[in-house]
Amino acid sequence: MTAEAPRLRAFRIWSAVHTWTSLISMVFLLMLCLTGLPLIFHHEIDHLLGYEPAVPEMPAGTPFLPLDRLVEAAKARKPGQVVQFAFFEKDEPDTVLIGLASDLRKVPGDSFVGLDRRTGAALIETAPGAGPMGFLLKLHADMFLGLGGKLFLGVMGLLFVVAVISGVVLYGPFMKKLDFGTVRRTRSRRIRWLDWHNLIGAATIVWALIVGATGTINTWADLMLKLWQFGQLAEMTAPYRDVPRPETLVSLDIAVATAQAAAPDMRVQLVAFPGTAFSSGNHYAVFMAGNTPLTSRLLKPALVDAGTGTLTDMRAMPWYVQALFLSQPLHFGDYGGMPLKIVWALLDVATIVVLGSGLYLWVVRKRSSVPRLALGPKGSRAAAEPAE
Repeated sequence: MTAEAPRLRAFRIWSAVHTWTSLISMVFLLMLCLTGLPLIFHHEIDHLLGYEPAVPEMPAGTPFLPLDRLVEAAKARKPGQVVQFAFFEKDEPDTVLIGLASDLRKVPGDSFVGLDRRTGAALIETAPGAGPMGFLLKLHADMFLGLGGKLFLGVMGLLFVVAVISGVVLYGPFMKKLDFGTVRRTRSRRIRWLDWHNLIGAATIVWALIVGATGTINTWADLMLKLWQFGQLAEMTAPYRDVPRPETLVSLDIAVATAQAAAPDMRVQLVAFPGTAFSSGNHYAVFMAGNTPLTSRLLKPALVDAGTGTLTDMRAMPWYVQALFLSQPLHFGDYGGMPLKIVWALLDVATIVVLGSGLYLWVVRKRSSVPRLALGPKGSRAAAEPAE
């Protein structure tokens, strides 16, 4: 056995891994890339289509109304529903989004009401997943199949990562006799597409690995949050396990002020009301976030006693939840504003080309491997030759 035999065997194994991991995940990856392209700009598209509140101009320093008054305004617009959450957007400090549902434990809620914190006016009323971007996000996240769909797409994401890594392994030997970026324009169409496939694939390796890995992590979001609920959150609320829910809740303003006093260098991003899945029957869960591009993605829950308004616990969330929070915006290029979103979109288009060209190369290769019987000069069958 020559020294080249093990190398050739390893090359064939890696080639098979690259081919089949790519083929198995191809259709779903194309769907994810196509739906992910507009989702990169989902805030801008939602704003253009009227699915995000248009905030009126008012003099700087206009005071905010009490949060309890805003909650009552939201409930008045949705009779029979209970308030679950209050969302505070970093880039829209003059608004609050109130989430309501027919039942406190229902996630997500049935509806959202966006209110102007200065006037109490309703700016928008919508349902979870409303609009074209909501439809695309649901298709992109779980194909309308719930947790099973998410986990399936997570497997496709892992196959994509393996396909990228195996492609890197194959690229070195393939380009050993060619300069990097060479496209053999005088060769057949299949060879030209192979060179473009390799070149674009090499240029998008880092991005493909980032998006593939973060996308896979995002498919585990439900499981991670359940793990946090039954782990850290249960531990934080354990002393109240047998304490009955207070008949009268303290003011939401008091709960927010208590959390803000405990973390003055952070801002309130989300408040989960007592009885919801992200709190307990005895607590407001006030999720605090930092003020830098990185720390603004990392949440720190403060549990405030719903009966007394005192702080009972506050701690950073586990590492796996923090990893999830960091991966979500990175997956859609949501860290660096519009310039990074444009870069993400261009790389997404490039990946669509890589996937499409890979499918084309496989189809052409399969066709060329089918023997074509040609007639000899006297009508006899000649030796089989591959179709070009």
